[in-house]
Amino acid sequence: MTSPADSPFLLACRNRPADRVPVWFMRQAGRSLPEYRALREKHGMFDIICTPELAAEVTMQPVRRLGVDAAIFFSDIVVPLKAIGVDVELKAGVGPVINPPFRTAADLDRLRPLEPGDVPYVAETVRILLGELHVPLIGFAGAPFTLASYLVEGGPSRTYARTKALMYGEPDTWTELLSALADITSAFLRVQVEAGASAVQLFDSWAGALGPDDYQRYVLPASAEVFDGLADLGVPSIHFGVNTGELLPLMADAGADVVGVDWRVPIDVARERLGAGVAVQGNLDPAVCLSPWTAVEAKVRDILDRNARRPGHIFNLGHGVLPETDPQVLRRIVDLVHALG
Repeated sequence: MTSPADSPFLLACRNRPADRVPVWFMRQAGRSLPEYRALREKHGMFDIICTPELAAEVTMQPVRRLGVDAAIFFSDIVVPLKAIGVDVELKAGVGPVINPPFRTAADLDRLRPLEPGDVPYVAETVRILLGELHVPLIGFAGAPFTLASYLVEGGPSRTYARTKALMYGEPDTWTELLSALADITSAFLRVQVEAGASAVQLFDSWAGALGPDDYQRYVLPASAEVFDGLADLGVPSIHFGVNTGELLPLMADAGADVVGVDWRVPIDVARERLGAGVAVQGNLDPAVCLSPWTAVEAKVRDILDRNARRPGHIFNLGHGVLPETDPQVLRRIVDLVHALG
């Protein structure tokens, strides 16, 4: 694999000028691609993740079809939890389900440090990709707060009521839980980077459920632990969450080089909130990709115009690719961004 430091994606991560605006899509590996769906008809999600040849193939599929400027390692945020013995099931139409959930301080004993030997398929997948990719590979992991919410709720939630109850009611237990998850997440990302990943993205998908004060007190320290734990590796990092417009400066304070922005905040407003020293990623509404091309093109142009050719912009969606998205639309977005940027 060649992923030189002057690739458009890595330059943008460093907030430096590049010859074009780089573009990739969250959840580009899978979801809408017919070749991925064909694999899923034969293999379960964890089976693909744990089989290096299959995981590498899924990682490569969007690079071949869409012409994106980066690949993202195919995995799931609960993989490191399953690897250390947590009972996790991926239920179709639901998502990760943990049984029994984490509800008391005693449940902390169910977590242990992650060792590289727990996930040998991760390093092997990256090694396969090193010989195939011509673009940088992004390592992938879930952030401590989002992992904790799955553990405490037992699965996806709309209210995060049990998570917040533990956070407010047992702050010492909460701090221990997030610190343990920060160590696990750092270790999982470190395996990917030491095997050859050129950057990392930390997904804090549910952090937007919190206000700034609670985020700063209960979440930011653990996210900072993750980034601090990777600092010696020298690779750029991306920090992303959904509905986090009010949290953007705090997410940058955690230590990432790039902050992902969803579609609820215009990219120029996000840059004002973050300041000149932070790169941004985003932020097309995934639902726009289901619209006629004229509408898609207008939205893409608007985002690029709002960024006004400032360095440090990675074009992406404001969240993941929707399953019903036509891959040809994604390819046209890539070509348009490259042409205009």
